[in-house]
Amino acid sequence: MNIKPLADRVLIKPAAAEEKTASGIIIPDSAKEKPLKGEVIAVGNGTKDEEMIVENGDTVLYGKYAGTELELDGEKYLIMKQSDILAIV
Repeated sequence: MNIKPLADRVLIKPAAAEEKTASGIIIPDSAKEKPLKGEVIAVGNGTKDEEMIVENGDTVLYGKYAGTELELDGEKYLIMKQSDILAIV
């Protein structure tokens, strides 16, 4: 990966949207919700006031409107501040 987040930012690869419900109903593309879970790909160095808690490879939960979407080599990623991450799973 040639992207290195700065300061307290984190690069996340969102998990794929659910294709089926638990009962087996197939969800059409127009009704799929944006995933709120993803894998940490890269982490910044942190700031003097905030050390980095998340690490590469962690699975995290984040807010619905958190982060900035970007596309690199056909893959979609999110870059956000560590404070936008709600939990490590």
